Amino acid sequence: MRSFWKELPILVIIALALALLIKTFLVQAFSIPSDSMQDTLQRGDRVLVDKLTPWFGSEPERGEVVVFHDPGGWLGESQTKSSGPVAEGIQKALSFIGLMPSAEEKDLIKRVIAVGGDTVSCKRGGKVMVNGKPLDEPYIFPGNTPCDEKPFGPIKVPEGRIWVMGDHRQDSLDSRYHQNLNNGTVSVDDVVGRAIVIAWPINRWATLPVPGTFDQPGLGAAAAMAPSALGFAGALPIVLWRRRRLIAKVRTEAESRPERLTADC
Repeated sequence: MRSFWKELPILVIIALALALLIKTFLVQAFSIPSDSMQDTLQRGDRVLVDKLTPWFGSEPERGEVVVFHDPGGWLGESQTKSSGPVAEGIQKALSFIGLMPSAEEKDLIKRVIAVGGDTVSCKRGGKVMVNGKPLDEPYIFPGNTPCDEKPFGPIKVPEGRIWVMGDHRQDSLDSRYHQNLNNGTVSVDDVVGRAIVIAWPINRWATLPVPGTFDQPGLGAAAAMAPSALGFAGALPIVLWRRRRLIAKVRTEAESRPERLTADC
């Protein structure tokens, strides 16, 4: 029994170190503070965010739900409610090891609609268009329209940035409302990670997969360039053939020229 009490502090330190390591490099818990992602996410849900894949150079993809730092002014001036020194101390300790979200961090959660190189737009009464392809969006909050209250675009998303929107379109101050700053796009460097699962409450447990609408053929910006790429691929053999003929002709003329000079002499 005595050895157990001696080892207990070491076990606690190891557990805290592992929790901190997991929070820093693997996953972190975030609380949903608003209704901007309904019905996919409800206010008060706890989601687990994958922080590992960005360490390997992975960037956000269309359809993923991501957590990102406030790019600047998206959240405005929010006033923090004081819950007393004891409660604040507990929250800081738990947020330090990743078991609770920090009250001081200014993070947002939205769905990635377009990535670097994409062109995104939406007209009143229409669907969101990405590279000329309409998105069928079953995840939008019932009764909402894709963008009737805030049509936009077309906007070309710069490389290294993303265009994000909330699933509750009429209750989400997303990329559409911040076009005065980098056309509303968010730097991938500000992305904390991808939300992969709703972990709490238990009756809300669910994964957060990429909707099928983002898998439709031709959605990628590269696919929009396919006709010209195919044209180039088709023309390349002809160009090479003509180049070989020209080289052969020049070589033949060069070989025959000394003979004529010798004859003239």
